[in-house]
Amino acid sequence: MGFANTHTLIAKGTKILGDLYFAGDLQIEGEIQGNVYAEAAGQARVVVAEHGIVLGEIHGTQVVINGQVKGDVYSSKHLELAAKAQVTGNVYYQLIEMVKGAQVNGSLVRQDAAAAVGAASGKKNASEKTPA
Repeated sequence: MGFANTHTLIAKGTKILGDLYFAGDLQIEGEIQGNVYAEAAGQARVVVAEHGIVLGEIHGTQVVINGQVKGDVYSSKHLELAAKAQVTGNVYYQLIEMVKGAQVNGSLVRQDAAAAVGAASGKKNASEKTPA
């Protein structure tokens, strides 16, 4: 099943409580209080617009942030932090582009392709330890 032309918009003034699973393109202009998961096998793209807010983790192939994210961000291919991006959490990426003005309060962690795909799909690597 192909999702190449699937577009989802979370419009300004819209609030979602709970996790969101999607394929294709996701444009967030409203608020999501929960985690965002892209289909692992696809070329999913998440865009957090200037006034968009995500209070939770983002897992995607391509991620563009120009709004506010309070949670970890996992990008298996390309991550772009635009001028008004505000991320409070760790950022895991394979390729990163960060514009002057973007803010990250957390760690920037580069991953190889295999680790990035697992992280973007929300799966832990065997080498990651879970607290007892």
